[in-house]
Amino acid sequence: MALQNIGASNRDDAFYRYKMPKMITKIEGRGNGIKTNVVNMVEIAKALARPASYTTKYFGCELGAQSKFDEKTGTALVNGAHDTAKLAALLENFIKKYVQCYGCGNPETEIIITKTQMITLKCAACGFISDVDMRDKLTSFILKNPPEQKKSSKDKKAMRRAEKERLKEGEAADEELKKLKKEAIKKKGASGSSKSSVKKKSNGSDEDHSPSHSQIDENDHAANDDEDDVQWQTDTSLEAAQKRIQEQLNAVTSEMVMLSTHEDKQKSSKKSPEHEKKSEINGHENGALDSNQGKLVGEIKECLKKGSSISQFKSFVGSLSGTSQEIMNALFEALFDGVGKGFAKEVAKKKNYLEAVAREGESQMLLLHAIEYFSAKASPEAVKEVPLVLKALYDCDLLEEEFIMEWYNQGSVGSNKSSQIWKSVKPFIEWLQSAESESE
Repeated sequence: MALQNIGASNRDDAFYRYKMPKMITKIEGRGNGIKTNVVNMVEIAKALARPASYTTKYFGCELGAQSKFDEKTGTALVNGAHDTAKLAALLENFIKKYVQCYGCGNPETEIIITKTQMITLKCAACGFISDVDMRDKLTSFILKNPPEQKKSSKDKKAMRRAEKERLKEGEAADEELKKLKKEAIKKKGASGSSKSSVKKKSNGSDEDHSPSHSQIDENDHAANDDEDDVQWQTDTSLEAAQKRIQEQLNAVTSEMVMLSTHEDKQKSSKKSPEHEKKSEINGHENGALDSNQGKLVGEIKECLKKGSSISQFKSFVGSLSGTSQEIMNALFEALFDGVGKGFAKEVAKKKNYLEAVAREGESQMLLLHAIEYFSAKASPEAVKEVPLVLKALYDCDLLEEEFIMEWYNQGSVGSNKSSQIWKSVKPFIEWLQSAESESE
């Protein structure tokens, strides 16, 4: 359907954005029953944001003929045979009187009937209120058939209040449903899984379970207590998890894990300097490694004292000399040296520095080995909070599940398997495995 600009004054403006369809008419009937049908009156009225009955009635008033608009069929009829050009000229007069703003000429207006039964046009563009000439014949028809008014601000507020109340009721219903589910899960766990829980308590040592409870109590994770307790008690086979991880590992990732594990063995047992020479990139001896590590820690601490921005800090770390694992170990030690209770909170505060240097897969493994290296020197209170540290880094996407599982599976069966960190991390690993099985 061909379009034209609204308003004769805008006819030649190629970039005018207010448009309407060109009028299409059809002569119907013969003799005294001849009528003119405006075929696309509904589309024209929509473009003008006016009821189609207004335009049809205006034609009848101006031509002195009977006019009728059928709301059901959308048919606009005017008695008599009338040219399209003549009706189009009348439509232009209608637009000037009842559509365009008297101030700016913009057609984006709204018909408003005042308390004194006066018709005005309120412009949405400039805010001007135009007074319509009440001597026109169409005004009486408009007063008898007022347009549908837009919802007032009071109606909108009432709708917002009703929507808020509906949302509150929905949230309350969701909470009740969650409570019922938790109670059902607890009942099932108490009845069906009592035997398995007794076996766990008898086979596992007190040290295996004490870290998770103490960590949750210390860090006030009240919102997730019930859910975490249910998930962390899931009986998961470590051998099955190892098989799944081995299947998922590609050749490149497995090689990276092996290299990282060799470096950790070198740092935990300082009795084989010849082995360290093979695995370290720069071939330093054991004493040189310790001195270089202390030097890196000091340099990073100096940079942190200066209050450098994250981008400056990232470029500074990139300029340090040493292997990637040495730099990551030094960074973690410089950030959290001397931290005990509240280790997880400190990691959450300073995670921006870790984000600046640990984003890729290899960096994640370096970060995990740095946590292991730091835990070997840290206080028992800090080691107990390592699962919460992993959870915080996992939530902010600094650590991914597959790398955490690789790191745990390699370390828990390696030469450093007796370290307290693996016992502390075990509940978090079980939680990851149970979450993975649920998603599958």
